[in-house]
Amino acid sequence: MSLWMRLVSLLLSLSCCWAFSCQNSLSSPDFSLPGDYLLAGMFPLHSAPLEARGRPTVTFCDRSNSFNGHGYHLFQAMRFSIEEINNSTALLPNITLGYELYDVCSESANMYATLSILSALGRRYVEIQGDPAHFSPAMVAVIGPDITNHALTTAALLSPFLVPMLLEQIRKVKFLLHKNAVTFNDDGNTLSNYDIIAWDWSGPSWTFRVIGSSSPFSVSLDINTTKIRWHGNNNQVPTSVCSRDCPEGHQRVIIGFHHCCFECVPCEAGTFLNKSDPYRCRPCGKEEWAPERSQTCFPRTVVFLTWHEPVSLVLLAANTLLLLVVAGTAGLFAWHLDTPVVRSAGGRLCFLMLGSLAGGTWGLYGFFGKPTLPTCLLRQGLFSLGFAIFLSCLTVRSFQLVFIFKFSARLPTFFRAWVQNHGAGLFVMISSTTQLLICLIWLAVWTPLPTREYKHFPQLVVLGCREANSLGFMLAFTYNGLLSVSAFACSYLGKDLPENYNEAKCVTFSLLLNFVSWIAFFTMATVYQGKYLPAVNALAMLSSLSGGFSGYFLPKCYVILCRPDLNSTEHFQASIQEYTRRCGST
Repeated sequence: MSLWMRLVSLLLSLSCCWAFSCQNSLSSPDFSLPGDYLLAGMFPLHSAPLEARGRPTVTFCDRSNSFNGHGYHLFQAMRFSIEEINNSTALLPNITLGYELYDVCSESANMYATLSILSALGRRYVEIQGDPAHFSPAMVAVIGPDITNHALTTAALLSPFLVPMLLEQIRKVKFLLHKNAVTFNDDGNTLSNYDIIAWDWSGPSWTFRVIGSSSPFSVSLDINTTKIRWHGNNNQVPTSVCSRDCPEGHQRVIIGFHHCCFECVPCEAGTFLNKSDPYRCRPCGKEEWAPERSQTCFPRTVVFLTWHEPVSLVLLAANTLLLLVVAGTAGLFAWHLDTPVVRSAGGRLCFLMLGSLAGGTWGLYGFFGKPTLPTCLLRQGLFSLGFAIFLSCLTVRSFQLVFIFKFSARLPTFFRAWVQNHGAGLFVMISSTTQLLICLIWLAVWTPLPTREYKHFPQLVVLGCREANSLGFMLAFTYNGLLSVSAFACSYLGKDLPENYNEAKCVTFSLLLNFVSWIAFFTMATVYQGKYLPAVNALAMLSSLSGGFSGYFLPKCYVILCRPDLNSTEHFQASIQEYTRRCGST
């Protein structure tokens, strides 16, 4: 036996135990008529007392002063209809309809009447079977009850036994009623004209008034509203709805079983209410957005960092200026290549450093305009590789100065091997190649493709590149961070070198600016994902490049251009002699 059948059996068992335990207090059908087929009528001939009860109780229906005129009229209507059918020779020939009418004045009386209807002929109990659909109750159809609470109880008990409000044979009937032909279609609906009658109650009496008519052939309903008498002030039509219409952009959330009873809930942002379906807010498309309580979706605005925005123009001007200054510095150093200042700065190594800075600046131009695959590939890669070459040269140059002045006399063999095997160039090549391999793997495995971001701004589509959250980007950034720490360490060890070779302060400033710039960028990236985030990224890169250039090359340009007296062999020799005397005295 299925779970559903078990639940039905349990419900009936509990109902029988409660209802039939009080059968001595409740009578049999109040009115009955024998026949070949029995119909059951459930009408409140008496009214139930209005009292608060903490538990179910049995209510007697035949109490004084409890007569219910409305229920009595329903009972008479059913009795009259059955008698008309039985007295007619055209309706159901050779078949007599009978009835049992029950007074359902209360919940207990309604329960007892329902179980009586389900009982077999001649029995006073409901037999529980494996399949209730094969059960044969005494009644073939039930009319009533007309109270919602009673009807729900009756329907729950009758529905498993497939007890119907109409007989199957009624569809085949054709008869005359007061000289009017009455017929039914295949659905059991009548094909006759109807007069719509209003019951006009005035005190204890009432009258009938024809207020309209219905024709099944023209599918029309004509009502003369002026003949309807409403019970409000000035014959005002009452509002006959469970819930009023919702405001625009509010969906109907059904309460209970009826579609006319609902709550109005505003549609959330990103959804809209289609007028064809007022019960569900539909989500907008990926390229659309909608505010709260919207009835339509709007296209999202596509945004990116354009070339002509003020912040873009400022960054482009600063980056172009840096590129021109780097190019000018390269020309200045080439013109003074044999001077002590240029030779002490690294000689021809300076051109590699300036070239790497220039290559890094070219990457910044990829942050402006609509992102494409080439710009996404090159903008971070050019900077990472260029800045890595610059930091490698800065590290090896600072290391050489510290080693020459402090350790060459103690480790002459290592110094000789370093010079003979071109240790500086070898270090720069290995370090730069490592960063090149990291960038190639990054671009191949975690390719920074153009992206469309939808999450952070509901009304916008932010175009960008998928790069800052990739493992390849973090590896390249971490490698440059290690080179920065190495350059700072070597520069700090040379803080007591001769003045012309002491760059600890300037290098420390440039590397500190580099760290602060990237910390600010990553902090901003965690809280902001708008179209100006590439501008913040470009600013961090520009700060690193300009800080590296100004910290290392500007002091030397100042000496070459403004203090030529310091750019002499004699001045450098005097500075070295002073450092030697100071070291000897300590």
